Amino acid sequence: MAAIFGGLDQDAYDRQYTDGYLMRRIISYFARYRGKLIAIALGFIGVAIFNALPPILVAEGVDQLDLEGGSDVIIVLVGALIVAAFLQYGSNWIRRYLMSVVIGNVIAQLRKDAFAAAVDRDLAFYDKQKSGKIVSRITSDTQEFGDVVLITSDVFAQLLQVFVLLAVLFTRSVSLTFILLLMLPLIVGAAMGFRALARVVTRQGARAMAMVNDTIQESVTGISVAKNFRKEKMIYGEFTEINYKSYRINMKRGFVLALIFPVLNILAGFAIAVILFVGAQYVVWGMVNVGSWFLFIQGVDRFWFPFINLSAVWSQFQQALSATERIFALIDAGNTVKQTDNRQPENLRGKVEIKDVTFAYEVDQPILQNFNLSIAEGEDVAFVGHTGAGKSTIAKLITRFYEFQAGDVLIDGQDIRTFDLPAFRSKLGIVPQQPFLFSGTVRDNIRYSRPNATDDEIREVAYSVGNGEWLEGLPEGLDTDVGERGAHLSMGQRQLVSLMRVLLEKPVIFILDEATASVDPFTEAQIQEALDLILKHSTSILIAHRLSTIRNADRIIVLKDGEIIEQGSHDQLMAGGGHYAELYNTYFRHQSLNYIENAKSMFDRAAGD
Repeated sequence: MAAIFGGLDQDAYDRQYTDGYLMRRIISYFARYRGKLIAIALGFIGVAIFNALPPILVAEGVDQLDLEGGSDVIIVLVGALIVAAFLQYGSNWIRRYLMSVVIGNVIAQLRKDAFAAAVDRDLAFYDKQKSGKIVSRITSDTQEFGDVVLITSDVFAQLLQVFVLLAVLFTRSVSLTFILLLMLPLIVGAAMGFRALARVVTRQGARAMAMVNDTIQESVTGISVAKNFRKEKMIYGEFTEINYKSYRINMKRGFVLALIFPVLNILAGFAIAVILFVGAQYVVWGMVNVGSWFLFIQGVDRFWFPFINLSAVWSQFQQALSATERIFALIDAGNTVKQTDNRQPENLRGKVEIKDVTFAYEVDQPILQNFNLSIAEGEDVAFVGHTGAGKSTIAKLITRFYEFQAGDVLIDGQDIRTFDLPAFRSKLGIVPQQPFLFSGTVRDNIRYSRPNATDDEIREVAYSVGNGEWLEGLPEGLDTDVGERGAHLSMGQRQLVSLMRVLLEKPVIFILDEATASVDPFTEAQIQEALDLILKHSTSILIAHRLSTIRNADRIIVLKDGEIIEQGSHDQLMAGGGHYAELYNTYFRHQSLNYIENAKSMFDRAAGD
């Protein structure tokens, strides 16, 4: 089986649930709509009765014609068939409408639960999982589940029809009915035989679609980078390869599912032939009349068709179970960040203590080992060091984006693991290295940190930096549309909007991972002014890339391989001539005014010579 449908590994958080558990969990979603389900059940009964009526009415009409003859019987029969058809249509329409409403509500709730779970997952989860695959579970799998449930409901309506018809057949000939029932194990056995295989192929088909979705999302998101490096053909080739793999998996899936109807039709044909032959003998022997024989001939097809459909839909039902299995796996995926209590972080002042903390993103690859650091209330601390030194890691541990394996992180002497997490993070102001703006206006994006902020408050914050001069470069000021991910704004303008969010929030602790991209001098000055306003009122942790930010910090901490190797002011560390001085001369010296003036004078002298 693995050899046939291999090549698509399950995700790390995937689980395999039993059918019984999945059914109980699915039923819990439908149980919320008991009133509509009762109406749907009545619709099922109506459809079953009115669908079973035509062969019964015709058989009765044949009997009456055989006994009495006359055109009156035919007129009554035709009238009865027309009425039955209208009643069947009406009850089926009501059933389908209510079923669509219930399934639509269930799909919406499943999507909400899956999306809430995706939002609740910590960053460690997203380090290892591709966003496109998660999107596929929330959208494609939920829709697939709904489609299959609707089809399955039609088959159950046909099965109810079978029981109505079966009751009538027993009144006509018990022995012939038993012969019909003896054929049933053939159909059921074949259906069960296809069950396991169908579950495997549908699960692989869902994984293939998730891979395609992920590739499309990644390619579209990074299209500007691809065009910059002229890699359109490469990403098209990658998509073609993934798409072809999905095609092969779905061809194999289609082959398995296509086997079902032919096999079941062969078995049903054999059963019909038996009933036809035995029924004819019964008529010859006088054991049943012609009307009853006609009823069995008509009824046998109506009897077997739902079972054939059920067997085929059973495979599709496995597809729905595979889809819900993937949805519930996302909902049930655990977080590595675990809070021990949910206390409200009231009256925090901003003292940060890290005591003997050990942390690793991957097992046996520690980033921090027995790390210790104390940051005073209101202190501005700048972290510097090479990539991988542990600067961002420290910030992520303080924000509880990751779980440390040993030690303690305390805020004002309180363990951060005891706080209510959303309430704790509301006390933090975080600006990532790559500012992310959501579609909407500049005003909407500033308000993101405090949804209940008034327009006057947002305007006050926006104009607190340079009297709002930075807004003059925007066509509609605060009402300028930022575009997808802030594409309509420059990098500097995006950084300013991110800083405005923090200014509006007034955090106790401010965490800044400075962008490495350079900006024009005017925007640089605006950014620095915004930073000064935030630093004035917060304990600040700065992962610094600008010389101005570093020099203005109360303390500079130099990290190397997850350890503090130097700390002090800029002048103290430069005088020491250690690792910081080396970093300064390599990365920061060119940003200093003296360096720029010296370079300019050297250039002028060279031009004069």
